[in-house]
Amino acid sequence: MDQRPITARTSLANPARRPLPAARQARRIPATIVTGFLGSGKTTLIRNLLANARGRRLALIINEFGEMGVDGELLKGCGEASCGEDDIVELANGCICCTVADDFLPTMTALLDRPAPPEHIVIETSGLAMPKPLIKAFQWPPVQTRTTVDGVIAVVDAAAVADGRYAADPDAVDRQRRADAALDHESPLVELLEEQLAAADMVILNKADLLPDGDIDSVRRLLDPLMRPGIGMVPAEHGRIAAEVLLGLGAAAESDLANRPSEHDGADDHDHDDFTSFSVALEPAADLPALAMRARRVLEDRRVLRVKGFVDVPGKPMRGVIQGVGGRVEHYFDRPWKPGEARGTRLVVIGTTGMDRAAATALLTG
Repeated sequence: MDQRPITARTSLANPARRPLPAARQARRIPATIVTGFLGSGKTTLIRNLLANARGRRLALIINEFGEMGVDGELLKGCGEASCGEDDIVELANGCICCTVADDFLPTMTALLDRPAPPEHIVIETSGLAMPKPLIKAFQWPPVQTRTTVDGVIAVVDAAAVADGRYAADPDAVDRQRRADAALDHESPLVELLEEQLAAADMVILNKADLLPDGDIDSVRRLLDPLMRPGIGMVPAEHGRIAAEVLLGLGAAAESDLANRPSEHDGADDHDHDDFTSFSVALEPAADLPALAMRARRVLEDRRVLRVKGFVDVPGKPMRGVIQGVGGRVEHYFDRPWKPGEARGTRLVVIGTTGMDRAAATALLTG
């Protein structure tokens, strides 16, 4: 694993765009992104957050996987009334920053479309995630007017940083990297740490109790050159941080991207205004393979990136699923319809601006 020294970035951030006025932000559901390496204590911090939510209705999106794929089960078993099992969604198809269009956006849309949507959404990223692509996803049309990034929290293993290792178990992080077939970046550990810190609105120096002689100042000095001015570093033991500290930052990070530098910024870095999506409600589909074939025809338009959704197949107790990307379309049954659950067929089409929405709708409706 890469253990080269932490160094300050050489480029200066561009001036930040002005955040939205508070009155406009108040109409949108806040989301907090929690990032940090495998083993830094993200899940423990979130469990403590749930235990001290003080009645807030929270929803969680969990992207940790591989060896830590039990995170969702741990959180579901926490027994906190503020977050029931239906409020915890696991994304296990790879690093969230690499699968934004495939998994994260439909999940967010489903949460926001609930009759009683959550008051706050907490997103735990994979330890391999670069936060900036996820922040940028909040500019996509399906969510940009309905939610905002209240803050990005970077959880750091302070004891590991003091020891020059950046993660408590670098080999475990490397195994996680190899286990993710969807990962499209191979950033060294120190570069990933720099990405997480540069995007952060607050840094939690977790495991401070394990520092020799409690020397938290040495860790602060190591990390400070990588962070934006004015970003707080908060020591913590066992992820114990008050909810009032973590929530309500009002950062509107999606409107502040220019001030969050990334080594991966460049000419090929899409502005999410280039993308659009829409959903199509359909009649029950007696022939699931035939509907999948129509979805395949939609994907022949190179401006269409993704077709995905659930299908009501009459006479079948199981829920049908269609997932299509590129030239590949899968169709299968994933689980039984739940008692009292409204059966229905709805497909989401995601593509670049200018795709022929009418033609795609006509193909799907047959």
